[in-house]
Amino acid sequence: MTNMKYPIAFFGAKPYDIASFNHLNEKYDFDIRYFKGNLNINNVVLTKGVEAVCIFVNDCVDAAVIDALAENGVKILALRCAGFNNVDLAAAKGRINVVRVPAYSPHAVAEYTLALILTLNRKIHRAHWRTRDGNFSLNGLVGFDLNGKTAGIIGTGKIARIVINILRGFGMTVLANDLYPDHEFAKAAGIRYTTLDEIYKESDIISLHCPLTPETHYIINEESIAKMKPGVMIINTGRGALINTPDLIKGLKTGKISSAGLDVYEEESEYFFEDISDQIISDDVLARLLSFNNVIVTSHQAFFTNEAMHNIADTTLGNIKAFMEKRPLENEVKA
Repeated sequence: MTNMKYPIAFFGAKPYDIASFNHLNEKYDFDIRYFKGNLNINNVVLTKGVEAVCIFVNDCVDAAVIDALAENGVKILALRCAGFNNVDLAAAKGRINVVRVPAYSPHAVAEYTLALILTLNRKIHRAHWRTRDGNFSLNGLVGFDLNGKTAGIIGTGKIARIVINILRGFGMTVLANDLYPDHEFAKAAGIRYTTLDEIYKESDIISLHCPLTPETHYIINEESIAKMKPGVMIINTGRGALINTPDLIKGLKTGKISSAGLDVYEEESEYFFEDISDQIISDDVLARLLSFNNVIVTSHQAFFTNEAMHNIADTTLGNIKAFMEKRPLENEVKA
């Protein structure tokens, strides 16, 4: 490929992706070929003659797609996100290098988590709807002081630690749970690690920041909800499958759960990042969620800041450049 720009097949391209990557590509000078569709077995033919493929969370890279990519000559799969549960790493092992963006802006997601908490608690979304219609009544808009309340944080990675520090600034008590507790951090932040059962029992707000693994799949379910404090608020800016959504809906209907802020949804791939406003939502579970006035569902946008988009593009293109130059892949994901 001497005297030619290194080509990258870029799937699931949105206008904001193109703007961000084109800006950063002034530094890298790749030949980025943007495709609107998400990568799947039906369009994997577009990767022929390309060594590098860039994907996002809704691209399906199962074993069949991996086989096709390898046959087409693809050597590196660059995820422009932190999560990689949509990639069959076992199938890719020894055939295609997989890299990701482990951290693009933990502040963006942490701040968005707080936005959901404050909006739900103080009913800001409902107040906005009302006043636009000339309704200035306060009936049904009462919230509670965060000061003195208890937040349960499940998972204490980079994002969660920023959330914790913000919540502590509000004067909240914070209980945390993590497979690998960092007691030095806990001491410095003024929090306490404890069991999931105590978090369920004591927390006024529960926020999910753990990775999606077999152990955390449906960590919020009928059994765990039954252990929770009546009127608990649940926030999820992590992965959709951390929550069993039908069980969440049952909790909302009974009032055990007072509100929920969801930036992710288990079956989001068909809907999120797309405009389907002229269609009927065929997913009955999602449609039911959207019918609650005490639930906010947003389209996986917690990461979406100027700073995060810059970091995502820079790290992604940097990962590909390192591969091209046969340097160590600092952000490689292995099976």
